[in-house]
Amino acid sequence: MAHIHDLTALEQAAAVRSRELSPVEVTEHYLHRAERLDGLVGAFVTLTAERALDQAREQEARLAGGDSGDDPGDLPPLLGVPIPIKDLNLVKDVPVYFGSATYEGFVAPVDDSVVERLRDAGTIMLGKTNTPEFGLPCYTETYVGEPARTPWDLARSAGGSSGGAAAAVAAGLAPAAQGSDGAGSIRIPASVCGLYGIKPTRGRISSAPIVPDLAGLSTNGPISRNVADAVALLDVMAHNNPGDLYWAPPPALGSFSAYVGREPGRLRIARYATPVVSGTEIHPDVLAAYESASAVLESLGHEVVDIAPPFGEDMVPQFEKLWFSFACMHPVDEEMEPKLRPLTAWLRERGFAVPAPGFLQAQSALQLATRLALLVTDEYDAVLTPTVTQPPVPVGWFEDVDSPEETFERMKHFAPFAAMYNVSGQPAVNLPLYWTPGGLPIGVMLAGRFGDEGTLISLSAQVEESVGGFWGDRRPPIW
Repeated sequence: MAHIHDLTALEQAAAVRSRELSPVEVTEHYLHRAERLDGLVGAFVTLTAERALDQAREQEARLAGGDSGDDPGDLPPLLGVPIPIKDLNLVKDVPVYFGSATYEGFVAPVDDSVVERLRDAGTIMLGKTNTPEFGLPCYTETYVGEPARTPWDLARSAGGSSGGAAAAVAAGLAPAAQGSDGAGSIRIPASVCGLYGIKPTRGRISSAPIVPDLAGLSTNGPISRNVADAVALLDVMAHNNPGDLYWAPPPALGSFSAYVGREPGRLRIARYATPVVSGTEIHPDVLAAYESASAVLESLGHEVVDIAPPFGEDMVPQFEKLWFSFACMHPVDEEMEPKLRPLTAWLRERGFAVPAPGFLQAQSALQLATRLALLVTDEYDAVLTPTVTQPPVPVGWFEDVDSPEETFERMKHFAPFAAMYNVSGQPAVNLPLYWTPGGLPIGVMLAGRFGDEGTLISLSAQVEESVGGFWGDRRPPIW
């Protein structure tokens, strides 16, 4: 048999069900890899080894119960599969830092509902994955752990804010991972780590019970090596709770997994590569990835059409007001404020200066811009853009400047495409289709109509198969 970490999450689930592998065996394999390799990639901020092994033993007991006559079909779909949780999410009785030294010593009092869903699906939590302070930057460098690094080049950043989740999956420290995305935080690290990531439709996954969904910018979502694993996680994670401000329509086929392997038909796909942030330059390798993806889509029989950018530059200052304001959502005691990173302190200073009418006016302007943009994008089945504007950048690059304001400008120019779909609420995915001559991954992004993850999934699976299962079966040197 292949090494356990060579198997996909669904292959591991099948092997556990058939008794070819045991949950304890799988869990121990990943824990040993994490102990040996995590110091190189900075994927985890907290490993919960004893808790994970206890869960694995419980799963083994459940399997043994199946031998006594229980219907194997009643077993959870991902029984025995290790899935780490991002450290912006609450797991009861486990420390949570939110990427910040200001929360050292804080232990989560409850589970997030998405954590409950993953546990009910039979997954095993290996630990909490690394994330930047309050999930605000698009790179993962903190005062509470090592920088998250892409396994394709350990001198380069794994992106953010789901940088630790992506680093874990790309390094073979987990078969797939839960992440979250407020301005590209799943798609950016998926791009720089050579992975498939899904930002679901707004309202698809509840953030209950504590985290509010005020502007609907952020959502949980999956990161994996292949389409089928990500979609299996999406099926598990999708849910709503009383009090949610946003709800998404259920998949027409009953599950998202039903779209994997389903022919999408001939689609009309719009594309543009003009960043919404003025003055942004796109690296030639990124443009090469964009053109290569367009050629793949056309080779599959789809119509690819150039369009003008549906979102205008006037969205940027309005989005900034929301981002500054949401930087203030986590309460920080005054005596702990010196422990904030400079960028976070700078963002919060501006956020506290945004008046309530200014916040509402910004959100109103963004909704108007979204309504106008959807008049354009809804004419197409999907929209293709770059995910980021550069190949993976060196660790420290974002802060190798003279001020937090310059760091923020670098962030804006690095990832100007992704946040627009957090504003509109549309689903979007990163496709890991391209590697530079030097072996660095560069993704492209596909966005779909609101509520229509199904088309994106069918198209993603078709593209994945066309280039060779699992995107050509590439593995980083650390694998």
